Amino acid sequence: MKGRRALGRRFGWLWAAFAVSSYGTGFGFGAFPLIAILVLHSGPTQVAALAAAGRAVGAVVAVPLGPWMEFRRKRPVMIAMDLIRFAALMTVPVAFAFGGLSFAQLLVVSVVVAAADIAFKAASGAYLKSLVPPEDLLVANGRFESTTWTSIVVGPPLGGAAIGMFGPVTTVIADAVSYLLSALGIRAIGGTEARSVRAAAPRLRAGDLLEGWRYILGHRTLRPLFLNSIVVNGLIMASEPLIAVLMLSRLGFAPWQYGLAFAAPCIGGLIGSRMAHPLVARFGQRKVMLAVGALRACWPIGLAFVQPGVPGIVLVIAVQLGLVTCCGLFNPVLATYRLEHSDPERVARTLSAWSVSSSLSIAALTAVWGVIAAVTGPRTAIAIAGVVLLATPLLLPRREKEPRNAGEQAAAGIT
Repeated sequence: MKGRRALGRRFGWLWAAFAVSSYGTGFGFGAFPLIAILVLHSGPTQVAALAAAGRAVGAVVAVPLGPWMEFRRKRPVMIAMDLIRFAALMTVPVAFAFGGLSFAQLLVVSVVVAAADIAFKAASGAYLKSLVPPEDLLVANGRFESTTWTSIVVGPPLGGAAIGMFGPVTTVIADAVSYLLSALGIRAIGGTEARSVRAAAPRLRAGDLLEGWRYILGHRTLRPLFLNSIVVNGLIMASEPLIAVLMLSRLGFAPWQYGLAFAAPCIGGLIGSRMAHPLVARFGQRKVMLAVGALRACWPIGLAFVQPGVPGIVLVIAVQLGLVTCCGLFNPVLATYRLEHSDPERVARTLSAWSVSSSLSIAALTAVWGVIAAVTGPRTAIAIAGVVLLATPLLLPRREKEPRNAGEQAAAGIT
């Protein structure tokens, strides 16, 4: 019953908005790499550059957005970011229809979407903390996580089929429309949102730009979790375009097979997210994060051994099932811990700094692994990433008990 308890009508609208955009994103899984490969005939270096540059520039653009939104109402920010993503993505099918789609346009759109993603996530995290009681944060994050993985189970196979039937930009249109529907859902939440007393601050100070990083790096347990998170996410995502090139160009898999191989294992994310609350209740937040954070690093190296045909698909599904189950369990626990230990006056800046760093890490590592793939081949580059991932559990926090600093006390409500 604990995992099924009601969190209120307003959370229901927020969850619905999150769900529709998640299903749109799942339907459009890997859309830009697929378009780059199938329409623009890009090679592994260009595909990696598209992912890397879009994330990197988008993250830089998003740096001032965290401090800017900290003392503003979060719902209008979320709606604005949804509308920006809708407008940016819709330029792709329009250009394709008129024969003017280019690699440069894909790059610009990816920058805009990346920056809007970071701002939306920071605003939504801060809004969730004000919307849901502290004891329900893990339940709420678990529901978001399960929705994410369920959408990936359903979306990519349908997206791959849609590409085959209606053309390569079909999934981009669906993804764009999902952001428009998300904006409408967020608007329907209604109610009043508390505004910070500093909302009328005349201008953004230079020092505010780094406040999120200062808070994270000064926190005894957020700091190692932050470092572990950005390295693990960076290495996993750096391998994604290389796997696409390996499976679609080198091994001859069809787009629907590629989508199926990565969609079916996402049932593990649903399982993991549903396990988060009972496991934390039994073993504690820290033990679950340490155990699962170490276990998730063991799976990706298996992708280096993928072969053509059914054995290759089976291997990808098995490896991804293990990885996604661990991620589905780890992510809501980390998200809840991060919200619980963020100073109420720094939530948006903390979440924004975390997302910016994660995007920059993904961009940098994607670019590096694109070069490695160009020199050694996609399979060898994927293997190297898997080996490096095996060392990442060393970045997880090890101390049993941590004294609280003033910021941590304020975040936890301790006097």
